Amino acid sequence: MNRFLLTNAALVAMLALLGGCGSGGAGDADDAADVSGQVLVTTTLPISQTFHDTIQAWGNAVGDPHRATNISLGHGGLVGALDAVAGQHVHRGQALLHVVPDPVARNAYRQAESAWTLASGEFKRTEQMVAQHLATQSQLATARKALDDAQAGLQAQRALGGGAALEVVSAPSDGVVTALDVNRGDRFQAGAALMSFTPAHELIARLAVQPEQAPRLRPDMSVQVQAEYGSDEVWKGQVFMVGQSIDAQTHLVPLLVTLPPDAGNTLVAGAAVRASIDTTGYTAWALPRDAVLHDDKGDYVFTVDHGNAKRIDVTLKHPAGDTVGVEGALDAKTPVIVLGNYELNDGDAVREQREPSK
Repeated sequence: MNRFLLTNAALVAMLALLGGCGSGGAGDADDAADVSGQVLVTTTLPISQTFHDTIQAWGNAVGDPHRATNISLGHGGLVGALDAVAGQHVHRGQALLHVVPDPVARNAYRQAESAWTLASGEFKRTEQMVAQHLATQSQLATARKALDDAQAGLQAQRALGGGAALEVVSAPSDGVVTALDVNRGDRFQAGAALMSFTPAHELIARLAVQPEQAPRLRPDMSVQVQAEYGSDEVWKGQVFMVGQSIDAQTHLVPLLVTLPPDAGNTLVAGAAVRASIDTTGYTAWALPRDAVLHDDKGDYVFTVDHGNAKRIDVTLKHPAGDTVGVEGALDAKTPVIVLGNYELNDGDAVREQREPSK
């Protein structure tokens, strides 16, 4: 009986040992089937695209120098009152300052007025004498000319401001008083600038860029301008002047950019602005940023060539953004590896999974 039990126990142990060996062999076979030697990668096709490098600039909104004016008078006088201050927005016809005419101008007006009164009376008397045949037509013509000359002289003195005891200088249109050149009580000469005035909706952006960036700028380049503070609105403008010398104070190159008329609804003269300038466009291969790698030899990508990874050296032309622009021996039909490329070496076997088109 004991011998029988020992025999059965040995038989069970042997079967268990054989079963364990058999199951271990099957697991190794499955593992070997899963290891294919290929790296799973995600790919995309490069696209030829036009890129623009962007140059950043900062500055201020200012009145267009082609439209800004200096307000002056054709006669001297005394500033009696100031009704506006520098930076104030005013409307057409609004009083800017009051002027007491120069005594010399006032005296000249009164003399012209007396001359006109005298000439008018002389002309009437000559007319009556001609009607009574006591004066000739030649005398009447002389009196008429004297009246015309007196009338012209009076109008000229009135235009020079001598006809009013107090003259009001008004805004020629809606706009901004950008500078005041006089104070209350100042005496000024004829033609002297009293204030600087910029019409509304006639603003430009006066910007500055680094000297090394200036050679890449040209007139008519597109510019996006935004207020540094406050509004997030973006205005589209164009470069119309690129400075050819470096400003001695800022050590930057000045730049002038047009602004649309509606910019004046939000911006005021002197407001700080920033701008992005699109330079001349160029064509490059557009790829996701993750597709481009870098090592001691430079920038490169991996393409799929008959099931293997192939290294292609490229030049990174447009590094900004999630989509970058590169130059290199690529084509629109050869997929470029986007994901899984960090663990690759040149010639490694890959298994391709195409990235969804964007």
